[in-house]
Amino acid sequence: MVQKIELLKEMNEKLKEILPKDVEISKIELEGPEVVLYTRTPKEFYGATNLVSKIAFELKKRVNIRVDKKDLMPKEEALKKIKEMLPIEAEVKSINFNEPFCEVVIEAIKKGLVIGKGGELSKRIILETGWTPNIVRAPTRESKTLSGIRSYMLRHADERKKFLLDTAEKIYSKPRETTHKWIRLTALGGYREVGRSSTLLETETTKMLLDAGVNFSDNDPYPYIDALGYPLSELDAVVISHAHSDHHVLLPYIGKLGFSGPVFCTQPTRDLMALIQFDYIKVNAANGKDVPFSEQDVKNTLLQTITREYREVTDVAPDMRLTFHNAAHILGSASVHLNIGEGLHNLLYSADMQFGMTRLFDNIDIRYPRIETMIIESTYGSKTAIQTPRLEAEEQLLRVIKETNEFGGTILIPVFGVGRGQEISMVIESFYKKGLINENKVYVDGMVQEAGAIHTAYPEYLRSSIERRILTNDSPFDSPIFHEATYENRDKIIKEKGAIIIATSGMMNGGPVVDYFYKMAGDANNTLIFVGYLAEGTLGRQIQQGLKTMPISDNGRTKKLDIKMRIENIDGFSGHSDFNQLMNYVGSLKPKPKRIIVNHGDPMRSVEFSKEVSRRFGVTSTAIRILDSVRLR
Repeated sequence: MVQKIELLKEMNEKLKEILPKDVEISKIELEGPEVVLYTRTPKEFYGATNLVSKIAFELKKRVNIRVDKKDLMPKEEALKKIKEMLPIEAEVKSINFNEPFCEVVIEAIKKGLVIGKGGELSKRIILETGWTPNIVRAPTRESKTLSGIRSYMLRHADERKKFLLDTAEKIYSKPRETTHKWIRLTALGGYREVGRSSTLLETETTKMLLDAGVNFSDNDPYPYIDALGYPLSELDAVVISHAHSDHHVLLPYIGKLGFSGPVFCTQPTRDLMALIQFDYIKVNAANGKDVPFSEQDVKNTLLQTITREYREVTDVAPDMRLTFHNAAHILGSASVHLNIGEGLHNLLYSADMQFGMTRLFDNIDIRYPRIETMIIESTYGSKTAIQTPRLEAEEQLLRVIKETNEFGGTILIPVFGVGRGQEISMVIESFYKKGLINENKVYVDGMVQEAGAIHTAYPEYLRSSIERRILTNDSPFDSPIFHEATYENRDKIIKEKGAIIIATSGMMNGGPVVDYFYKMAGDANNTLIFVGYLAEGTLGRQIQQGLKTMPISDNGRTKKLDIKMRIENIDGFSGHSDFNQLMNYVGSLKPKPKRIIVNHGDPMRSVEFSKEVSRRFGVTSTAIRILDSVRLR
């Protein structure tokens, strides 16, 4: 508390130096890591050139400007005025007032038209109504997940406000004064294995969790959270790198067990996390499996989540600053850079990343201020794990589709609902646009289309060419070639012959793809195409390794399934880097890390990659095991 008061005093003095005399600040507030300035003179405030940017630069924090509550126009009157201001071309979907934050939330397809040239329209809304516009992009087609999240956050704005105020007290509290400064990292999951990623990072002041995922198979599903040795209520923060289940699905359970601190991630990650966590509950319930958290636990986590943009430096603890960087893996995926103890140590957690061509994302970030230690994935960390070049992989996929069509067969492609689902959809859409495939239907089953809708709400996170398509009403995710499949019409789709079915989950450890597989496996004319990594213990890995027969349940009776369908592996579509790409990534980093810790890979690959990195770059490199601790400082 003392530290926060001192910080506010310091900010107040600095503002006196920066602000013109006619600009009045009635209140300064800290909401989580953000600074909120309330003013009774918005006209004078916005009349000064680049004043908000100057304040943010001087305070080194994200700054929000709000009009003092006493000067807010009544909501009914403000709504009428705002509607008059907004152009029809903006395609505004909703306008809602968020009273605790003095905001008006405007959801529109054409977000830029609501902002206006140079921000003029959004400034006009503030000056004429007092309400600060929070302008969010609507997806190009309805997304139940997005609308649910946004409405829930509005309904619980009072709770959210209190949480952010309480979080600010902790972030800006005084660090513990100790003789020895130390930093320790402990592997809780995802080391010498793929799945249940979770790393504990500790200093004398802060306890932070990097990711909290589950395994793809049912064997040892959860990371070793019970090895912490203290209640989860003592955790200060959780950072989520991206929205794949092996990196975040345990998060609601951690909250259920007592964690009440902030969760940091990008905004797309927050929304995709909720989608996948809700789906995780649904799929497990359908399979008669217990899940240790409820939908309400997922919703509670939303209120604790603080989102950040790429390359935005943010205070997350008294002795830590966080910056997310583009990892080019899935929408909103991030490599996590932590500056610990005012330059005492800099840690880069690469998380899952792609150092290579992808249709969806711009190139991965490779420049950092400092890197003492890096945690890097090794999914394809063996010298023999070289993926097919991307263009060649696309040609291979096209050839397999055509050959299957010639025999009157149906194609089944297992995908992750987020990432590979959208990437493969875009590749197939490009085949159609080029006239390379006939007008046979493409069916999408699972969460692929819902995740695609969320992609359209965040075009700025996508490759510029895809962003342009979305902003000009030509979203590849809304192409008419894609048809949504349901449980009721699966048999009809299979009988069509010549259809392409894109279904979750990618490793065949559950989801609609398994139902399709059971019904299609006995026909030699059909083809199953794997386009991503398959973890040990999953049905997909077993089929990839040559499984020919398996027992399945048929109306309560067990029968033998003969796998006669064609099996193809096309590995050039993975969201992970292969061995050469991983090496090129390490070699391209500026500056070079001084120490490397290898995770997220099969045991042999993790060890091999660690040794080769050390040999090639002359740095200390280790592939630690689960429950190993490493002192970083």
